[in-house]
Amino acid sequence: MTSANPADGPHAEHQRQKMATPRFGKADDIAGMVAWLAGPEGRFVTGAAFTIDGGANA
Repeated sequence: MTSANPADGPHAEHQRQKMATPRFGKADDIAGMVAWLAGPEGRFVTGAAFTIDGGANA
């Protein structure tokens, strides 16, 4: 959710219908991946792209 695409904005329902998890993401939804990448478990990850979008771009 951003000011350009708010959860209660005119396009929000259309966007939610396209998601596998029909809700807008929050910082906590991203934090686990960030912690994993920054921690020892992510030390061998290079040049990867991780999509954390609730399935909107599946």
